[in-house]
Amino acid sequence: MLKKNKTMIVVFLLPAVFCYAVFFLYPTVRTFVMSFFRIESISDPLAKWRFYGFGNYKKLFMTPIFRKSMLNILRIWIVGGAGTMTMALLFATVLSSGMHGKRFFRSVIYLPNVVSAVAMGTMWINYVYNSDYGLLHTIFQACGLTEAAGTLWTGPGRLFWSMLTAYCFGMVGYHMLIFMSGIENIPRDCYEAALLDGCNGAQRFIHITLPFLRGVTRTNIVMWTVYTVGFFVWGQLFSPVNLSNDTVAPMNYMYELVFGASSSANVTRDTGAGAAIGIIMMLVVVVVFFSTNLLVRNDDTEI
Repeated sequence: MLKKNKTMIVVFLLPAVFCYAVFFLYPTVRTFVMSFFRIESISDPLAKWRFYGFGNYKKLFMTPIFRKSMLNILRIWIVGGAGTMTMALLFATVLSSGMHGKRFFRSVIYLPNVVSAVAMGTMWINYVYNSDYGLLHTIFQACGLTEAAGTLWTGPGRLFWSMLTAYCFGMVGYHMLIFMSGIENIPRDCYEAALLDGCNGAQRFIHITLPFLRGVTRTNIVMWTVYTVGFFVWGQLFSPVNLSNDTVAPMNYMYELVFGASSSANVTRDTGAGAAIGIIMMLVVVVVFFSTNLLVRNDDTEI
């Protein structure tokens, strides 16, 4: 009987292990190896690979556009993360307070996550930021702020912050649901006891809600890091022709190095350097994950 169970376990696990090895493990190992070689095209045979050691990594950190891309995702992670998490926690707290229409508002706030990033980005560029007929133009025009109404929000100096605002708008709902799952698992007895002791809403939030949200906060930070590292579509949408210092992220630069997608000839194809970018981004996620585990150690709060 035990032998039959082992056979059945192997039969069910084999397809999953095979898919994992082919579609995840092999590409990861191959990318890691490629990052130490000079490779012009991703389709080059092994005979054309030339060992380069850490040369690809050194060259990347000496390249201004790569350093700028790292600075951009750092700003996205810190500034965008702070704004997104604050709004997500605020909405989660309000919607978990027993207000009427909770399901409706939760669905509305989460709705941008259902729409594709391409459609969402196009909507912001054409119908929110447009200086002739966009939403911001209409609002400022109605308020009599003619100068603000004619502002080119996707122009130099504003492009990054316009892109970041649009991106964070779509991410609030996702992180809100994670916070809500944590708030709804907090024992109601804690709130009732605090209420009887005369604690106001702010005190209950600080001394009960926040300590119980350590676990889901850690999850949100890790997930935000994963999405930030994979930041790509929004940069392409807000700078569709050539790489721009205002919107470039490491994934955009990697795509340019590997496929030479833009109409500019400023970037030479270098698949080895592109692979090195992928490894650097993977290490960023790993470092943030372990750092978060060290800083937020306890999932549970003792009552």
